[in-house]
Formats: sequence, C-alpha cells, structure tokens
Amino acid sequence: MGKLEGKVALITGGSSGIGLATAQEFVSEGAYVFITGRRERELAVAVKEIGSNISGIRADVSNSGDLDRLFSQIKNDKGKLDVVFANAGSAKYAPLGQITEELYDSIFDINVKGVLFTVQKALPLIPEGGSIILNASIVGSKGLPANSVYSATKAAVRSFARTWTTDLKDRHIRVNAVSPGSTDTPGLNELLGSSEVGQQRLNMISNAVPLGRLAKPKEIARAVVFLASNDSSYVTGTELFVDGGFAQV
Repeated sequence: MGKLEGKVALITGGSSGIGLATAQEFVSEGAYVFITGRRERELAVAVKEIGSNISGIRADVSNSGDLDRLFSQIKNDKGKLDVVFANAGSAKYAPLGQITEELYDSIFDINVKGVLFTVQKALPLIPEGGSIILNASIVGSKGLPANSVYSATKAAVRSFARTWTTDLKDRHIRVNAVSPGSTDTPGLNELLGSSEVGQQRLNMISNAVPLGRLAKPKEIARAVVFLASNDSSYVTGTELFVDGGFAQV
C-alpha cells in the first residue's frame, strides 16, 4: 500500500512545476487528487499526463467564486478532503522605490488571500486528523534584493502554519509549511527568461546553494508526501526547508 492509500487530496496550482510533481507523487502513493490551475489547456495536459485518479478543475485561488465552485465539486464527487496542499503562488520582483500597487495587489491576492480562503473554504471537508500543507519559500527567511513584497507574502504563509496549528488543534488537523529553495520549474525559467543574462542568473543561484544545483520538482514533492502522510504524524506547525542548504548556512 502507498503512503496515501485511500486519501483524497487537493493541490492548487497543480498543472505544472512543484504542483504537478506533487500530484504525480500523491497518485503514485495511492491518493485521489484534485488539481487546479488558471489555464484550461495546461490543466488538461497535466490530467492526461497523470492518467488516473486525477481531476482537473479550472480555478483562480484569488477568486472567491472559483473557490466556492471548486469545493462544491469536490464535495459532490468525493465528500471529503484528507489533504490540502495550498501550492498556487506568484512571484514578481521589484526593488523598494519601484514597487507599484498593481504588483503588491497581484502577489498578495494569490499568495496570501488565495492561501487563506483556499484553506478556510476547505475546512468543512477536512476530517479530524487531516493534513494541510502550505507552500512557503526560503525568501521568507532571507533578505534577497528586490524580493520585499514576495518575501512578505511567504512570511505570512509561514505565520499561517503556526496560527492555524493552534486554531485546529481540537480537530487534530496538522498544518505545516514546506519552504523550497530555487527549483527548476517552468515558472522560474519563464521568470528569468532563456536569455544569456537569465542563464547567468540561474548559474549564480546554483552556485550559491551548498549542494551546487537547483532543486528538482520531485524533490519538493517527496517532502510534501512526507508532510501529508502518517510518517509525519507528530509534526505540526513546522517549516520544512527543502533548499539544498541555502537558507541554513
């Protein structure tokens, strides 16, 4: 039997990168998985790639109506959610002095508001003993240039894991945060671009990591499986760094 045999899970932002890799790992460990994404075509490709025990639902986590529709469908289809991985997020960078209200609103709406209401609206479906995992980031612990708004959103996510642990203790629902380091995903490549300058930045990031490389999405996914499974039955309120040592030394 797999580590998540018989479990029903939701992964937001599950159509690519860390979310897709986690969906693949969850299904291989025996779970039935719902994934969300904002782009219908990309979502359909992800569902086809995984093949079985998977449903894709188009939803923007910053949109309350989309979330209501999402959880209504999950309730009708499966009636419960044993695991929620609030993974959907956005990264944009600007140094202090060049931050716009549009940038601030767009990142906070997805990374903070989206995580908050994803979890809150999921609560009626989560049985006692369920597991909630929030995707934070090493940027919540590091003072990287031009990262102030993005870093603030991830620090808020880390704080959610602490406070929700106490809010949900009577239901024995565990809440943890996973904090990846730089990960080789389509999102990161798109953010940095495929230009020579972008590749130089990727090389600089890799060289700053004690393990000397970017993480693979599957490496983050396996950490999420740990937090979702009974292997972590006495782990709650914590932040699990999966960063090659970058934020640790």
